[in-house]
Amino acid sequence: MIRAQSLVKSFGSFQAVAQLNLEIRPGECFGLLGPNGAGKSTFIGMTYGAVERTSGELTVFGLDPHVQSSAIKKRLGVVTQDNALDESLTVMENMMIYGAFMGVPKTLRRQRIEELLEYMNLAHKRNATIQTLSGGMKRRLVFVRALLGQPELVILDEPTTGLDPAVRHLLWGKVKELRQAGTTIVLTTHYMHEAEVLCDRLVILNQGQIVAQGSPTELIQNHAPGFVGIFNSTDKPRLDLAVKSITTARITEDSSGVYVRVPALEELTRIYSEHSLKPLQIRPSNLEDVFLRLTGKDLAADA
Repeated sequence: MIRAQSLVKSFGSFQAVAQLNLEIRPGECFGLLGPNGAGKSTFIGMTYGAVERTSGELTVFGLDPHVQSSAIKKRLGVVTQDNALDESLTVMENMMIYGAFMGVPKTLRRQRIEELLEYMNLAHKRNATIQTLSGGMKRRLVFVRALLGQPELVILDEPTTGLDPAVRHLLWGKVKELRQAGTTIVLTTHYMHEAEVLCDRLVILNQGQIVAQGSPTELIQNHAPGFVGIFNSTDKPRLDLAVKSITTARITEDSSGVYVRVPALEELTRIYSEHSLKPLQIRPSNLEDVFLRLTGKDLAADA
């Protein structure tokens, strides 16, 4: 579906994307993760011709975005970071205008919009102006807009940022339904749990390069297996002493507390039983641990 070989994008002396090699297969949900400035948005811009590559090869549907961007855009939908809706118009008016822009036949336009509004639980807002919608409703409407052209490929660029958990879970369900129907999905997100839930495969980018790739389970097993104990910051001096005897332990600290990462749960039990240090939380390792280990950046500060 998308294939990149030795792909480079430079802005002057700065390489936003550096020798990128990846392949996104038809029908999968593929994640692009990385801190701000890692090259995610630049790569997405190149896929539909908004950003011109500096060198290397890139094809989407077997087409070159540099010379065939119009043909590519007809076959994909994009949920952009910004809603970019006309606040003074109604939901239906916004979608009718965009449907015309996308080339949806006039005889089918209203019917398709009605079906998608129903699909995204927005049918009751068809005649409401955009300015009266909640933030979650606006994000759902951007999904409707992206799906109007019945795309083979949908790009989700941080689709749930700032949404409450209920809306986020609703959108996750819709993304899963799209993938099950055969739509290829490319997802960028700062929510590691979102990537774990939705992605079949993903890459982690840092400074324009791929630092890891695979399924979420593979990445956790290969880069951050085991368990994490989260302790109070005031416990840090005692934890430093406690983990000296545990050669496999890794200890880090940020504003939320002290993190002790160990391969086996028994090692956290030893810290508690032998040193009377009680963790605030114990959990299995997850993608966020992989992200922090490979990029060295605090996700919360970067998002």
